[in-house]
Amino acid sequence: MQSNKTVVLFLIKFFGVYILLFLIYSVYLNKTQSTSGVFACAPITKTVAKQTQYLLNTIGYNSIIEQHTEEVSVKLFVNKKFVARIIEGCNAVSIIILFISFIIAFSSNFKTTFLFIIAGSLLIYYLNIFRITIIAIALYEFPQYQYILHDIIFPLIIYGITFLLWFVWVKKFSKL
Repeated sequence: MQSNKTVVLFLIKFFGVYILLFLIYSVYLNKTQSTSGVFACAPITKTVAKQTQYLLNTIGYNSIIEQHTEEVSVKLFVNKKFVARIIEGCNAVSIIILFISFIIAFSSNFKTTFLFIIAGSLLIYYLNIFRITIIAIALYEFPQYQYILHDIIFPLIIYGITFLLWFVWVKKFSKL
């Protein structure tokens, strides 16, 4: 009976936190969307686009970003060639919400849980910037591999890192 209680408690905490954070993020997106008919991304997505542009420029790929005029995305150009759209799904917030939900569902003491959430979220966020930068370079250099790069390899990397962080959390820090 105790193992059933543990599983039920995990599921309640996981889905409770996930739904709460998802609702907060949805409200944030709704409040930051333009009501004037002009397309505009949420500030977090614009920040991800700017940081990607900065990293690309730093490593020698002349890049610019601009708000898409027909959809809620930021267009990314490398050496004046359009290579990608950065959309809300590219900002890693959804993955971070999933990460946080899992960590809280397997929570330890407050300080350890809080610090791991901060460190893990920052790691996921910055690895995502690096991931988008590499995707942009790869799409610029090898556009014929767009599907495998964008839809298979790079999601495996970001979700793999998240899974690895979960594994470390459960093995090293979780009380369960």
